[in-house]
Amino acid sequence: MELVEGSITDLDLLMKVCSGKDFVFHLAALPSVPRSVKEPKLVHEVNATGTLNVLIASRDADVNKVVYASSSSVYGDSPTLPKVETMLPNPLSPYAVSKLIGEYYCNVFSSVYGLPTVSVRYFNVYGPKQNPKGEYAAVIPKFIHRIMNNSPPIIYGDGEQTRDFTYVKDTVRGTILASETEGVNGVVINIATGNRITINELARKIGSQMGFDIEPVHEEPRDGDILHSLADISQAEKLLGYQPKYRIDDGLEETISYFIR
Repeated sequence: MELVEGSITDLDLLMKVCSGKDFVFHLAALPSVPRSVKEPKLVHEVNATGTLNVLIASRDADVNKVVYASSSSVYGDSPTLPKVETMLPNPLSPYAVSKLIGEYYCNVFSSVYGLPTVSVRYFNVYGPKQNPKGEYAAVIPKFIHRIMNNSPPIIYGDGEQTRDFTYVKDTVRGTILASETEGVNGVVINIATGNRITINELARKIGSQMGFDIEPVHEEPRDGDILHSLADISQAEKLLGYQPKYRIDDGLEETISYFIR
């Protein structure tokens, strides 16, 4: 393994690292909705222009396929559940717009330049090693970290919003399947569990598994956050042979064990 520290905003660097490669898994991004609301220009430059750079470098290096990590945020707050790939996107934040632009670029590079691409829409990925600190940390490691420090979890809004939390091992397996599967060029595919949970119930589950009974603190909802998210994974099942293996309780158990260790 060779680790190269750099940015996808650096096209010259991408040209070098993509040269001679068979596959490109493009997971680089600034992945925070609140941050995108505060810094839309920066998020666009990294997520949208950066993705264009990855595709240009991959095209010029003649790679076999680019797998692009997109986001369920592109669906927005449509009341229709579950979210199906054929739905009209309705992004509610600069982050969601930037990820949708990346999908469109992937499709165009497949059709115009013949570069095989596939976009996988991730739904609230969680697991060991996820950063629990900072203003833009994801909810599960943040809850675990606060409870470990005897502090109440902070929930934005009433907590009845729902999410399709996907354990990282399922996400990785779905992503690799997308790279190995023929006939999915330019296609968008949900990678998730097909189940949802409220944030209130999530906080209860984490507290119960950790042996704490700490009442969450509720704060004002955040701009750009959607209310409900649930994936239809039938296309992933049909095209990729993908099936999630981790229920939320199993994934939380492994994640909590990691942080406690």
